[in-house]
Amino acid sequence: MGEHAAGRTLAEKVWDEHVVVKGEDGAPDLLYIDLHLVHEVTSPQAFEGLRLAGRKLRRPDLTIATEDHNTPTLAIDKPIADPVSRTQIETLRANCAEFGVRLHPLGDAEQGIVHVVGPQLGLTQPGQTVVCGDSHTSTHGAFGALAMGIGTSEVEHVMATQTLSLKPFKTMAVNVEGTLRPGVTSKDIILAVIAKIGTGGGQGYVLEYRGSAIRSLSMEARMTICNMSIEAGARAGMVAPDDTTFAYLQHKPHAPQGADWDAAVAHWRSLVTDDDAAFDAEVFLDADTLEPFVTWGTNPGQGVSLSESVPSPDDFADENAKAAAERALTYMDLAAGTPMKDIRVDTVFLGSCTNSRIEDLRIAADIIRGRQKDPAIRMMVVPGSARVRLEAEAEGLDRVFKDFGAEWRFAGCSMCLGMNPDQLEPGERCASTSNRNFEGRQGKGGRTHLVSPVVAAATAVRGTLSSPSDLDPLPGAAAAVPAAQPVQPAA
Repeated sequence: MGEHAAGRTLAEKVWDEHVVVKGEDGAPDLLYIDLHLVHEVTSPQAFEGLRLAGRKLRRPDLTIATEDHNTPTLAIDKPIADPVSRTQIETLRANCAEFGVRLHPLGDAEQGIVHVVGPQLGLTQPGQTVVCGDSHTSTHGAFGALAMGIGTSEVEHVMATQTLSLKPFKTMAVNVEGTLRPGVTSKDIILAVIAKIGTGGGQGYVLEYRGSAIRSLSMEARMTICNMSIEAGARAGMVAPDDTTFAYLQHKPHAPQGADWDAAVAHWRSLVTDDDAAFDAEVFLDADTLEPFVTWGTNPGQGVSLSESVPSPDDFADENAKAAAERALTYMDLAAGTPMKDIRVDTVFLGSCTNSRIEDLRIAADIIRGRQKDPAIRMMVVPGSARVRLEAEAEGLDRVFKDFGAEWRFAGCSMCLGMNPDQLEPGERCASTSNRNFEGRQGKGGRTHLVSPVVAAATAVRGTLSSPSDLDPLPGAAAAVPAAQPVQPAA
């Protein structure tokens, strides 16, 4: 990231600590990779490349695999019915056995979405470089790691060398100051950021999320924000590590212990942007004014506050944006001017690497506890990992969801993407806590509105896109508006 006459940003510090060979005359740098996460979709060709070249896996100890994209979320003890999915899973198992990779398969207590499993095991730590053949690897940047999705050829390169060839990125500060109102979450922050800068606004940048609103968030909420950095076109998203980070990590299975922990924390505290560092770009967002946010179109940048209406293509000055809006409204079968809260959905999906952690399940359960689901709505609740599922069941959250009328599933990517049995039917409309609302993303012809867990829960009650503040109070209770997402308590 260039020569540093002045101070350095967080991203530049992590980058500099990992340069193995400095590129000359505009050539890329060679970076060391600390953690390589693997799943069944992007790894088969990479393993085959190693096999054909007669190479071993360079660092099996820095590589971990889990099954998530193709996995069913019902009857996980039965053979996978879909032949393509079954082949993907069986191939991963065979490759991991051959090359000595630690694998958490279906039925294992640590199985789950790769971006949930890494943090919960304490494998993801501040100052690391983390890669995976999955765009939402940016999730791990919440810990102050430089975490990137990579392509299949790059997966093979990391497997063979534990390094990656990269040109330095630009840096962008996303400053979010203020206090979130009750019922407004980190999902609303990131949807508002993407709506502001556009789906290409972060292209070529590492985004660093800063400011009082970010510092007040729990680790799980920070992961939601970093997860969707990629939807702004960014290469990565990061949050500087702090006491919240350290409290989350301290007792995780792979966290340093004893004197090693003290030394690690001392180093991690240095991983902050220097006061005199310069970003290549800066964006400002006022957390005090944020409302629950929801998408109306077919990319994550086509979003508005839930209290607003579907925009008209004529609202956009840019011809490309106007044409994109026209196409999106046609696909989504929406009329300009329709209040967002009048839009009826068929399905509510609570899950994905964006919003399937225990905190997401808790805040959704708080909304629906003691209520009944709109009978016309199908709601699927899919924990992000087997560990999250067990934790939720220990707290009785599964019973809250079942009593409400929701389906309680096993862990996996599920309805985030149409790569497993959990798919929308053509024309079916879904309020989804996932990260992408592209045409056909959740199933051919499916229509997706991206929402937070609390909006998902309120929508399941009312049947139309809703905020918790739209719900009638339960008898003898205050209005069902949750507090803003809390700081992660010390273990």
